[in-house]
Amino acid sequence: MVPVKEIVIEALSAPPRTGKRRQVAVRRAHRRWTGLLILVATLLLALLASVAFGSKSLTPGEVWNALGNPGGTAEADVIVHALRLPRTVLALVAGVALGVAGALMQGHTRNPIADPVILGLSAGAGMWVVGAVFLLGVTDLYGYVWFAFLGAAMAALLVHFVGSLTRGGATPVTLALAGAASHALFTAITAGMVIFDRQALDTYRFWTVGAVNGRPLEFTAQLLPFIVLGLLLAAYNAPGLNALSLGEDVARTLGVRVGATRTVGMAAITLLTGAAVAACGPIGFVGLVATHIARHFTGPDYRWVLAYAGLLGGTLVLVADVLGRVVARPGELQVGIMLALIGAPVFIQLVRRRKPVRL
Repeated sequence: MVPVKEIVIEALSAPPRTGKRRQVAVRRAHRRWTGLLILVATLLLALLASVAFGSKSLTPGEVWNALGNPGGTAEADVIVHALRLPRTVLALVAGVALGVAGALMQGHTRNPIADPVILGLSAGAGMWVVGAVFLLGVTDLYGYVWFAFLGAAMAALLVHFVGSLTRGGATPVTLALAGAASHALFTAITAGMVIFDRQALDTYRFWTVGAVNGRPLEFTAQLLPFIVLGLLLAAYNAPGLNALSLGEDVARTLGVRVGATRTVGMAAITLLTGAAVAACGPIGFVGLVATHIARHFTGPDYRWVLAYAGLLGGTLVLVADVLGRVVARPGELQVGIMLALIGAPVFIQLVRRRKPVRL
């Protein structure tokens, strides 16, 4: 029996004229692999730039010596290892997570503007951060970040549960509606708490701007297992998502368990978005822009869309963080602000240049 994923990929990629199928498939595969190599090279350059550039100017020699001397006490060694490397690693991890999560969100909701906001995950994380400060007096980063992760996870579970209450189970429309309603509810509760507590307001204001600085490597290491598990679930979910893109009836005909596929997808979204939002705050436009650019070059195959979106997401966050450090010297603009300044015009240009891709 032919595997489901082979049938799906054949249905997605087959051109109208059978005689040219092989040539088209070869050209498409060559273009995808070439684009993937270019993205990897671009990501490596962004990583180097993140370590080399900042509010304090360092020469290439100082950066190179610092990278080779982890225990050094010179100013350059401290800047590179204590400040720039931790934020570079966090920016990379969070960007990859948000890029892949954005692609999964758009695929499962069939909504081209889906992001953590539309499913209520960011609002749920924010509500639990404020609740931890307001009710429990938690102000330490290591304390409230886990409440943010728990809030994002609970929001995702609530959205999936409410969206599944209809007779046909969770659908793109019910998930989007449940997410919008949850976002409004969580935002209202958060606003009520910050009005009565100045400390909660200050903590929430710092968290919600979106930042990757001030987090040590140990902090990122605690969240990394959740992101790795989320990426593995996303890779497992890709063939089923390809089938769902053909329609639920077709997917069921191909033997795909629609409910199980959506559950795995929501679990991956929860882990990826929950960890990234908990660590950095609600950074916007990453999954949105990365997914649209990825789909433009890869086509509808989610195995490639997810890979491209992850690499693009990591690159976007790293570049935005570097620009935020450079343009506001000797201070800096937080990565969430820079991504809003960069992402909004880029997304508008994408919409203007071509019709939005149908999901």
